[in-house]
Amino acid sequence: MTKIKICGITNGEHGLAAAGAGADVIGLVLAPSRRQISLDEAVPLASVIHSFNLHPEIVGVFVNFELNAVNRIAEDLQLDWVQLSGGESWQYCREIKRPVIKVIHIAGQQSADIITSIEAGRQAMADRKFMCLLDTSKKHFYGGTGETFDWAVAKKVAARFQVIIAGGLTPENVGRLIEQVRPWGVDVSSGVETNGQKDTAKINAFIQAVRKADDALGKGKKSEG
Repeated sequence: MTKIKICGITNGEHGLAAAGAGADVIGLVLAPSRRQISLDEAVPLASVIHSFNLHPEIVGVFVNFELNAVNRIAEDLQLDWVQLSGGESWQYCREIKRPVIKVIHIAGQQSADIITSIEAGRQAMADRKFMCLLDTSKKHFYGGTGETFDWAVAKKVAARFQVIIAGGLTPENVGRLIEQVRPWGVDVSSGVETNGQKDTAKINAFIQAVRKADDALGKGKKSEG
């Protein structure tokens, strides 16, 4: 099945709602953002999510943080993944002690250039668990743009690598994305919000749309991560 990441969770109510609806991954934004939460807020929130039966994995989202601070916070929160959404190098990624999700922001690049970049990452991280996430490039934004990018590019990349697709996904369009691209996972934040706040009905609708698309494609077995 397609992995589902609900990002930008800021409170236990929405975290548990996402977990209960079947999200595979919950994202906590530690980087500057309107969805940013402090470490003091993140510790109890992560604890609540960890306490959920068969709890989803937890990702901490960072942008150009000092390396030791990332490793310290990841340990404090017992993160399953560290998402690096800035300009961090592959060498920087290698120094992260927990599994890494590296964001690649898609602007006008050709799919061949993106594939080359991910291949370089795969070689650099050969002995580490890591994943790439493709997201829309927008000036002054490191994520949560609410805007899609060219899915034809995503399709070519997803044919080569297990990747997560973000950028403008909603309950209305995620099924088409899965049908066209067939990614390892999908990531949503603004697409399940109302007036800038997470909306449990939209979270449920998004997850149901993903599973409906999976059923249509006959993806009966969970993909290996």
